[in-house]
Amino acid sequence: MPELPEAETLRRSLEPALLGRTVERVTVRRRDVIVAPGDPAGGFSRQRADTKPVRFPRELLLAHGRIESLTRHGKQLAITDHRGHAVIVHLGMTGSVTCAASPKHPPHTHVTWQLDDGSTLRFADARRFGLLRLAPDGPAEHWARLGPDALTIRAAALHGQLTDTLRPIKAAMLDQHVLAGVGNIYADEALHAAAIHPARIAASLHCDEARALARAVRRVLSAAISQGGSTIRDYRDGSGRPGSFQSRHRVYGRAGLPCLACGSALERCLLAQRTTVFCPNCQPSPRTAAPA
Repeated sequence: MPELPEAETLRRSLEPALLGRTVERVTVRRRDVIVAPGDPAGGFSRQRADTKPVRFPRELLLAHGRIESLTRHGKQLAITDHRGHAVIVHLGMTGSVTCAASPKHPPHTHVTWQLDDGSTLRFADARRFGLLRLAPDGPAEHWARLGPDALTIRAAALHGQLTDTLRPIKAAMLDQHVLAGVGNIYADEALHAAAIHPARIAASLHCDEARALARAVRRVLSAAISQGGSTIRDYRDGSGRPGSFQSRHRVYGRAGLPCLACGSALERCLLAQRTTVFCPNCQPSPRTAAPA
């Protein structure tokens, strides 16, 4: 699933093509990937009630608007027009947003925006775990529910977020209300870089450990952004290019292989229902650890 580096790479790749462009026409092929005001919080593709989607003004999908900004918080990207209307993009597992001059649409294209320079912005998602959330007043209110952005997280803020949780540190890092932007890949990478065992109880981290972890999170995410993110299967940036940081993963996906720092065999466990890889030597199991 795309995480912060992939969302930031997408933002940077789309920004030159979209800023200042006017949306001439919006075409919706699947309404259930859109969460409009008044819709179920998770969208119609995730709710079980027999509720029918309602129509909404196409202006909320930026029709006839001039795109003024592309911003990001955590894993989410917001495209905002001159009226303050925003479309917040959740990529989910297989979602993509691309901009191209070609009239051809990739498979599973659900929404398209025809721009005034003849190019087309497209949202596609084969598995439909992603969605487009319409925010008529901009993304600030929605993003206020999330934790601090992981790319700029500082030690004091991180320590404060972890103080009251008895969950494993890996589980806490995956909670977007605690730390926005980190998923399975970069949690494993940052914990290894900070020499913290993933089953360590989050509230047991002292200030120096929180400082090391915050520094590791920033460093790992920045390195991933510099490589265009990680493409494990589907991820592409706004021009259709894959990332290359997957070749630099030090622990994620490498269970059983030698640790690149000490040579010990990397081990695997299950935390927060996610496969977790760590080095038993670099990240020794502490007394204050939750069961794997």
